[in-house]
Amino acid sequence: MDGKRKENNREKRTLLLWMRRLFFSFRGQVTIIVVGLAIAIGSWLFTNYMARNLREMEQNEVALWSYVMTRLGEFNRNDPIVRRIIGNRNNIPFIMTDERLQVISSNRVPEKIINHPDLVRREIEKFSMVNQPIDIVTWSGSRIYIFYGESDLLKMLVYFPLVQLSVIVVFVVFGFITFRSSKHEEQHRVWIGLAKETAHQLGTPTSSLLGWIEYLRGQPIDQTVVEEMNKDIMRLMKVIDRFSKIGSETLLSEHNVNELVGSSVLYFRTRIPKNVTLQYNGLAIAPVSAMINEALFEWVVENLLKNAIDALQGKGEIKVRISNDVRYVYVDVSDTGKGISKGNFKRIFDPGFTTKTRGWGLGLSLSKRIIEEYHHGKIGVLESEIDRGSTIRITLQKSLSPAAPVS
Repeated sequence: MDGKRKENNREKRTLLLWMRRLFFSFRGQVTIIVVGLAIAIGSWLFTNYMARNLREMEQNEVALWSYVMTRLGEFNRNDPIVRRIIGNRNNIPFIMTDERLQVISSNRVPEKIINHPDLVRREIEKFSMVNQPIDIVTWSGSRIYIFYGESDLLKMLVYFPLVQLSVIVVFVVFGFITFRSSKHEEQHRVWIGLAKETAHQLGTPTSSLLGWIEYLRGQPIDQTVVEEMNKDIMRLMKVIDRFSKIGSETLLSEHNVNELVGSSVLYFRTRIPKNVTLQYNGLAIAPVSAMINEALFEWVVENLLKNAIDALQGKGEIKVRISNDVRYVYVDVSDTGKGISKGNFKRIFDPGFTTKTRGWGLGLSLSKRIIEEYHHGKIGVLESEIDRGSTIRITLQKSLSPAAPVS
């Protein structure tokens, strides 16, 4: 009793440790994402602040320059002082015009624009949308207009927040994907650990049952009952083997598909309700081989047979049919049960989805993973009609060589 209690406590501690790791992993991922977002947003706000200050500084410099122009007397573009001031403004693009918008001077505006009246008008309109034009009244009473844009540095600061925003979005998406994958991987490890622990715990009583079977074989009782009990224990041993394989490397070998499916069909024939018939064509046709993990593939076939039996609700017919073409072998499991609505053709393979009052909805999800991820095949609803039945099809790549004997 004490040993059993210690074993139970050890299992609880192991499960709590897994849950604790999962929690801290979640909290750590959230902290990293929040800190990264705070840094990115802070950098974005600071860049915006710098851009505003630089824009104000450039506007003040141009305003000061225009004020100086009004104090220099009649504008002369060849005046050394004017040329020096214009030279100091070589980082800000501008167009200087008279009252008729005829270009007097320009800076950092391509010649092809200056020499084309329509293009000059467009450039002036563009500058006017960026900054308010400056109106200079000379000492002679004539007017000069200055249309100016933004320096290259200011443009970079203006558009840089958009680049940062894109980086933030990419960072958030990448962080979310990383977090989800990490969380999924952690949960996956928990389930693997639980599966292996379950296989380990079932091993001891199963070994004891095997010993009792050997004892009963030596007793004066109906040995057919003993053999049926032995078949169930052998089936339980297969279940334990399947659980122990979860999370381990899946080894495929060439097997006779007809015989593998047939063994599951024969097992269920003696255990289905009286008013249910189970037909199988696989033993009457030529053998077909495929690369299969025997224990996991039989698990899938059993899941499909159990679902078919449940769908019949005690009365009906199940057909298991094997067919093949040049490249593929097909295993169809059909029933005359309640059927599946078209909207649920894909949903039935989602973890947790079930139409039963009991069960966790993991059988078909597990079957899909075994067939598609481990065997590189396909599984899906071939056809179904409400209250008339369904057909689930497994598709596997066919082996090119003759079928190997089943060990």
